Amino acid sequence: MTLLTLHTNLPVEDPVLKFLLVLIIILAAPLLLNKIKVPHLLGLIIAGAVIGPNGFNILARDSSIVVTGTTGLLYIMFLAGLEIDMGDFKKNKWKSLTFGIYTFTVPFILGYLGGVYILNFSVLTSILFASLFSSHTLIAYPLVSKLGISKNSAVNITVGGTMITDILALLVLAIIVGMSQGDVKTEFWVKLSVSFIAFALVVLLIFPIIGRWFFKKVDDKISQYIFVLVMIYLAALLAEFAGVEAIIGAFFAGLALNRLIPHTSSLMNRVEFVGNAIFIPFFLISVGMLIDFKVFFKSWETLEVAAIMLIASIGGKYLSAVMTQKTFRLSKEEGLLIFGLSSASAAATLASVMVGYNIILSESETGEPVRLLNEHVLNGSILLILISCTISSFISMSNAQKIAEQDNEETVSGNSHEQENILLALNYETTVERMVNLGILIKAPTNLESLFALNVINEDKNESSVKNAEKLLHQATDVAAAADVKIQSLKRYDNDVINGINNVIKEQNITDLIIGLEDDKGFSPSFVYNLYNGYLQNDDVNVMVYHAAQPLSTIKRYAVMIPENAHREAGFFHALLRVWNIARNSGATITFYASEEIIAILQRIIKKANIEAEFIILNKWKDGEKTATELRDNEALIIFMAKRGMISYIPQMRLIPELLNRYLIDKNYLLIFPFSEFDNTNTEKRSVGNHVDFIEIGKIITKIFK
Repeated sequence: MTLLTLHTNLPVEDPVLKFLLVLIIILAAPLLLNKIKVPHLLGLIIAGAVIGPNGFNILARDSSIVVTGTTGLLYIMFLAGLEIDMGDFKKNKWKSLTFGIYTFTVPFILGYLGGVYILNFSVLTSILFASLFSSHTLIAYPLVSKLGISKNSAVNITVGGTMITDILALLVLAIIVGMSQGDVKTEFWVKLSVSFIAFALVVLLIFPIIGRWFFKKVDDKISQYIFVLVMIYLAALLAEFAGVEAIIGAFFAGLALNRLIPHTSSLMNRVEFVGNAIFIPFFLISVGMLIDFKVFFKSWETLEVAAIMLIASIGGKYLSAVMTQKTFRLSKEEGLLIFGLSSASAAATLASVMVGYNIILSESETGEPVRLLNEHVLNGSILLILISCTISSFISMSNAQKIAEQDNEETVSGNSHEQENILLALNYETTVERMVNLGILIKAPTNLESLFALNVINEDKNESSVKNAEKLLHQATDVAAAADVKIQSLKRYDNDVINGINNVIKEQNITDLIIGLEDDKGFSPSFVYNLYNGYLQNDDVNVMVYHAAQPLSTIKRYAVMIPENAHREAGFFHALLRVWNIARNSGATITFYASEEIIAILQRIIKKANIEAEFIILNKWKDGEKTATELRDNEALIIFMAKRGMISYIPQMRLIPELLNRYLIDKNYLLIFPFSEFDNTNTEKRSVGNHVDFIEIGKIITKIFK
């Protein structure tokens, strides 16, 4: 193909040039529009309109664009389900339900009244016309997520409400289509109900089982990512079989895999990266290609229909957001963020319009087809998509930034940035990846450069020892980099491993030391000796001994055993934060086994910190040991330990290694030895002394998790 042919034949058909043009748009839009404070999401839509068949006709909206764009749409809904905090979602479920009813009902009523009394549509057409404005697409969600406020209650409420209102809108579509074709009978309702319930049960119950099995059996990172894509499309296909739109299936797939893809994991980083770099921009460009500005100058009726659609959709979403804000006493910024996220109409709206447009009810006297939704509604929907996406992008970005700034100010003013330097003592190649994953899981989100990996080399500088150290440290760096986390590699020459580690602890002011056990060996007599007579000699370091028999992401529940008087130890609060982070970042449920006094303390803290957990009173330590030996598959154990001489020490703790070797060699477990002395460099290292301390600690935890 000659260069002249490439320039003269429009739209471009050469696949290399076509893909190059799209990539240039994806690259240039954010770089150019960020300078003038315009959301790049909007820029991609406008670029699609310019190069599309209704613009300069540079690119056709062919199957390649549609397929990739469809993946982007499914990706947006999948990420919304994947990134939602399930604990917060459960606590906000009634708020999400309320918002879902508001955001479905208010625009629906406005649209129906406009269709019947202003546009003179039939009842069936008016109902379908009204349902167009009830649904919305979370087109600005990637923008909000990038600012780090995806766990904000306003975002959680909106995401949950999106699922509800989209399902209701698409059910209306299915019902109206059936009624227009005369198919609405008892059989129709039964079939729709049964198929939808079956679809939901398969995705939400069976998908997690398949995912947990796959992630336990397959370590290859590429295969894991492809598996995620398969699950998205499979769920989307099952949704279509059930009679609802594919986007509902993608959202349900995100909910199903939510606990299997930790938010801090390398797999989550890959999922977000590929989606935000390729698939989602393709979807935005494909939406822009549908826009045809010329139609609005051909007929006043198109402008009239478009005006009604804009008032019903934008006005209805604004009223719904204000009602939600007033009902739950949210801040003004949170109310506007709900409006911004929910105001964009694209995916479900476009799907409903196309379905309604393609349904021909009869023929007019002139032989023209009479459609369920006419061409004026089709053209008006394109203008609605453009304007609603514009409003959504600007409003969401503006208020998300304000909320992010407020959270940052509160965190700083709360003086909650606890000093945190985590050291991974690497020794075995098989434990490197899982130790790094644990380190990433327990660290604070603000800790960007205080994760260290260490291997101690014997002072004789044996060449094989040096190569082994470099191999282990390089592997640790790669694993951390895949999760977009920086890890500092340290090589230490010393004739004694324990001395080498202890010296690094002092030099780097380490707060947490993680030591890994080999999967199939557990505790050896030499390791137990080194633990009690070496590693634990550091009184101002939180020591964690980790045994990983399976990936962290496949753990469903953590049983946490806390001995009596542990809350009086200087390092109790610091160690407790590690457990919180494991539960929050992995999505696993957590059950505490402790004395009544400690459980009362934990409940006070959790009430302030908005953390979900279960509590079981532990009357005797032997009862806890029995519980530990009866762990089920995909459950893990965390034990708060103590050194001899500490307040919470009990003689049975010396028998814990033997018990773990005997009963839990095929399970994950973590022993935490909280530090026993204060360190003047770390003001947050403290014990819990009185009720005033409970309130203060609760406030600190709340601000840390913000």
